[in-house]
Amino acid sequence: MQVLQVQLEVRPDPAEVGRARRWTRTRLAGMGIGVDEPLTETLVLLVSELVTNAVVHTGASAWLRVCRPVDAATPGTVRVEVLDRCARPPHPRHAAEADTGGRGLELVDCLADRWGWQADGTGKRIWCEVDLVTTAGRGSRGEDAQRSCTAAGGF
Repeated sequence: MQVLQVQLEVRPDPAEVGRARRWTRTRLAGMGIGVDEPLTETLVLLVSELVTNAVVHTGASAWLRVCRPVDAATPGTVRVEVLDRCARPPHPRHAAEADTGGRGLELVDCLADRWGWQADGTGKRIWCEVDLVTTAGRGSRGEDAQRSCTAAGGF
């Protein structure tokens, strides 16, 4: 199976998070995923969380990659990866209600079908995957995930 992959260099500046979200929305549309689909919103939120972690916790440039099977008629997976130059592993936290941060990886865990990380040279690659399903299927799964995250204090 052929895979379409696009990537963006993200500078160590908090303003880059918004640029990464806009870039992702545009690239997903180019991959045949509609701008107003729930799948797009989920992927943009995942990108936002992973890029924010890279910008906030490493202080160095990172690379954002989005991959999708070329044949849109064949079910597959959209994979988001953020590669950074910090070898320190990600540290999921359980933020207290009053905390202003610390929910990123918890959100990723709730919204992605799978996620993980691996060492990559002198840094690491944090990735998540969302399975491509019909809009109706994603909508119902997304609502279930949101209820689960809400119950856990995720959002």
